[in-house]
Amino acid sequence: MPDKFVPSSRQPPAGLRKTPDVPNLRGGSRSGAYSGREEPFPEEPFAEKAFVEKPFPGKGNFSAGADYREPLKGRGGLEKGIKVIIVAAAAVLVLELVWLLIISPCMPLSRIEVTGFPGLERTEILLRGGIGERSSFISVDRRAVEKNLEQIKEVESARVTKHFPGTVKILVLPRTAVAVAFAVRNGRQVPVYFDRYGVAFKTGGVPYGTQSLPVLSGLPLEDDTPLSALYLPLFASLDRIRHANAELLGAVSEIKINKKPFDGFDLVLYPVHSPIRVRLESSLNEETLGYVMLMLDVFAQENRGIEEIDFRTGTASYRLKEVPSGQ
Repeated sequence: MPDKFVPSSRQPPAGLRKTPDVPNLRGGSRSGAYSGREEPFPEEPFAEKAFVEKPFPGKGNFSAGADYREPLKGRGGLEKGIKVIIVAAAAVLVLELVWLLIISPCMPLSRIEVTGFPGLERTEILLRGGIGERSSFISVDRRAVEKNLEQIKEVESARVTKHFPGTVKILVLPRTAVAVAFAVRNGRQVPVYFDRYGVAFKTGGVPYGTQSLPVLSGLPLEDDTPLSALYLPLFASLDRIRHANAELLGAVSEIKINKKPFDGFDLVLYPVHSPIRVRLESSLNEETLGYVMLMLDVFAQENRGIEEIDFRTGTASYRLKEVPSGQ
């Protein structure tokens, strides 16, 4: 009978260690008994590294204590690169805002658009408006430029717009004549043109856009003083008739103003194609003028020898020409 197995009490030689239990991936663990396989101990302590846990790639359960981790890969460098890009983009944005909002508006204008009319040159518009070569977006006062341009007699209105960061647009509208009168200046008789506001904006020559105009006589034009407010409604009426029916207004050759002894005035119209003059109240409109022209055609066909028609009372009355005695 063989001898009974007696476990050896002999210890592993120095420098050798017992292999620890290895987890059995199929469940359970191997025995921790000495296997007889000896492994040398490391001469230096194990250097720990940063690890992240990584799930086990297989299916099913696995033993606790198993370490499935792998080292981190260069995250510090990536984060540093992103920070550098953000800082650079912020710096570029700040520089662009400084240029756009602070530097550029203080530089000379890059573009000036002027819309005027014949007789008023671009150079004069810029000069009278106070805009020079060194004018900048900030230095241009829109209201002041408009006010300066409207001081020009031929200009009815001016509009100035600014477009950031370096563009200015100027639109100048001319006055339009609705009537002309004749005055003596320096011993000569010259035409004086009036607009719808009764402003004498041009003396001599022919203003831009002038068509056939009625001649006004009887106005006080001894000097360049503005007309009395008494006459201003007449110019507004002429402008309305001109827009509504320019041919009707063109049929009037002259409008004479007869000042009343105390207040107000009457009008005497001289048609272009009729020798009959017409008396009216100071108010004039398209309807009244159309009725006058109709009556003139009727009387011209009858050939009654009428010298004057009076519409001041609301009903037409006429006066015949005086026949010289002996005829």
